[in-house]
Amino acid sequence: MDTKEITSLENAIRRKKSAVVAFSGGVDSATLAYLAHKTLGDKAVAITIKLRSFPDRELEHAKMVADEIGIKHRIVFFEELKVPSIANNTAQRCYHCKKKILHLLDTTRKELGFDVILEGSNASDKNTYRPGRKAIMEADEPVHSPYIELDVTKEEIRHIAIKAGLTVADRPPSPCLASRFPYGNVLTEEAIRRVELSENFLSDLGFMELRVRDHGRIARIEIHPFDFKNLLLHRENIIAYFKKTGFDYVTLDMEGFRSGSMDEIL
Repeated sequence: MDTKEITSLENAIRRKKSAVVAFSGGVDSATLAYLAHKTLGDKAVAITIKLRSFPDRELEHAKMVADEIGIKHRIVFFEELKVPSIANNTAQRCYHCKKKILHLLDTTRKELGFDVILEGSNASDKNTYRPGRKAIMEADEPVHSPYIELDVTKEEIRHIAIKAGLTVADRPPSPCLASRFPYGNVLTEEAIRRVELSENFLSDLGFMELRVRDHGRIARIEIHPFDFKNLLLHRENIIAYFKKTGFDYVTLDMEGFRSGSMDEIL
């Protein structure tokens, strides 16, 4: 992405005058927050919605990234498991969750007296299963997706992040923990917590990109095939820890890591 295109993105944000930025701390939202802070200064605030399915580790990371950028940062707590349309975990879960999140963001926007909500959907998401995108499109004003509007891809966002010196530039995506459960399996705080602890354990062993899918107390580990050998070196410790968190069986997915594997049945 050349300087002219980045300038176009900055100008599009500047025209909003003031904005809350939906902020998870991932590369998309971090880069958007960086650009918003650069162009709008104190008229840009990063808002992290803390759900049960948003890992504590990710929240701490979001705080760190907001501090790195220098943008004001607020955390809004949302007990999504108390909302049946989310906790029941249908294929439309993300749609219902995004609707609630946008409402919370809009409430904060109004409290601040700001003009718009900026969110980080990008052009690379167009051909993937994204029911949450429908909620964003329905919201219309005051929700804006600058990357979509200017056809900015994930690769281009990473390029901007690298040029800006952001530490998240090469960070892999980390979707919410609800994505670790098959559709139709009701989400509970206990189940989400055991997945979170198990993924933290694998991360602490040095695995960078992974998922622990929860199939009713059966753990299906997804890592890249080149990591299989290393995982097996830790086999006994992994089994012991996973069973301690509440899993009865621990399995390794031979297809390896792939984002959105729970959507394959759709």
